[in-house]
Amino acid sequence: MFRFMNNMKTVMLLAALMAIFVVAGNAIGGKSGMIFALFLGGGMNIVAYFFSDKIALLTMGAKPLPETQAPEIHHIVSQLAQRAGIPKPRVYLAPTEVPNAFATGRNPQNAVVCLTSGIMKILNRDELAAVIGHELAHVKHYDVLISTIAATIAGAISALGYMLYFIPIGGSSDDDNGNPLAAIAMIILAPIAAALIQMAISRKREYNADNYGAELMGDPMHLATALEKLHSGNARMPMNLANPAQASLFIMKPAMTHQSLATLFSTHPPVEKRIQALIGRPRV
Repeated sequence: MFRFMNNMKTVMLLAALMAIFVVAGNAIGGKSGMIFALFLGGGMNIVAYFFSDKIALLTMGAKPLPETQAPEIHHIVSQLAQRAGIPKPRVYLAPTEVPNAFATGRNPQNAVVCLTSGIMKILNRDELAAVIGHELAHVKHYDVLISTIAATIAGAISALGYMLYFIPIGGSSDDDNGNPLAAIAMIILAPIAAALIQMAISRKREYNADNYGAELMGDPMHLATALEKLHSGNARMPMNLANPAQASLFIMKPAMTHQSLATLFSTHPPVEKRIQALIGRPRV
């Protein structure tokens, strides 16, 4: 069921990307602009589906974490993946002191679990395992496909909105010149459209991943204490994400320097409600 629903959402997101690019192309260049945008949108669909995971890792500066360097981490990932009935994901390390983690990849066979340097310093073994269990839940339920593609698409649409600012409006020479007002509207509405696409990722998926991660560990308290530590750590250290839509990938919503954009792209339930769902009270 999770896989079917997320595959349907993926198709809808890719179709939305194509539609928005075509509308934008028509607004700024008439028929010729629409044809160009059609090809551009098609190319973006291919990139979003096949390379969105690599883009996410690249923007975080993440590198593979060798098993010789972190044998305990690899053992945890292998053990929990076996319990979840999925292949062991690759393990990456992002060089940031902000404590967080995310999973990416278009299916369990191509999945990656990425930990930050900061998370490995503030969580004990059981808490870190609970976080990894949460991420493996996203992998098993195919959440990683929808969230990574949505983040890539949202970033692309936001970039499109800003790019229109520098493109001459109504510059086509044919009879179907774009409407200058439509182009101005796209400049304003493109980031909003990106946010709407991002909201296709239900907040319920975080509750589901929390519950499954706790189930893999056998004790919800480990994840509850991890969430509380991550919430405090992220509140102290804002993350400077080039693409705010990527915030949805992480187990804990990062605090960002551009808080208005952080709110726009918010897909995480309040941490108090997540802890309440796990242990029956909002605080550990």
